[in-house]
Amino acid sequence: MVDISNFLYPKTLEEAERIQKEFLKKLVLVPLDFSKVSLIAGVDVSYVDDQALGIVVVINKNFEIIEVVHERLKVTFPYIPGFLAFREAPVILKCFEKLKNTPDVILFDGQGIAHPRRLGIASHVGILLNIPTIGVAKTILYGKCEKPSFVGQATELKDRNGEVIGFCYLSKKNTKPIVISPGYKTDLESSLHIVKSLLNGFKLPEPVRLAHYYSQKLKM
Repeated sequence: MVDISNFLYPKTLEEAERIQKEFLKKLVLVPLDFSKVSLIAGVDVSYVDDQALGIVVVINKNFEIIEVVHERLKVTFPYIPGFLAFREAPVILKCFEKLKNTPDVILFDGQGIAHPRRLGIASHVGILLNIPTIGVAKTILYGKCEKPSFVGQATELKDRNGEVIGFCYLSKKNTKPIVISPGYKTDLESSLHIVKSLLNGFKLPEPVRLAHYYSQKLKM
């Protein structure tokens, strides 16, 4: 498990970008066999005044909740698109220090490699924890895709050079597509397959949906 004291806190955007480029050298994208996965985590971060509220929910394949942990931490980095990990990773890591059950894969409400420097929060934290991760975002940060026309359709999300970096996937009627991209130790196809396997009649895959639910409940 990562000691949060070792996490790098950049003082400038230039330093943050340099850290991302260094982390990118450690990025591994490989297929993840969902049949060998037992526990899945969902992560959500919300904000209360100057604090970040982090939630991690661990479930099994039957959508049964195994564990829920949360942590609060003062925010030290501003919200800047493309640098979300420096704002949210500290409280996420604190949550994982509390977990008694280590998940086989983690789903984030954020980007994986669908990011200008291929290092969204799912990739960044996956490298720190050395656990496979997938990004499941509500909006596109980087790249373009054709809008899916029916539920269950996935269209390729491509960067400016035409490289596929994820998918836009319509998971439910009358909603906007979700953006799926591999984070760490997963790849394009396995990320899409795993997210589809974890849908339970809602827009978001169950681990992320539950993490968001508990996040809002704790804020009340």
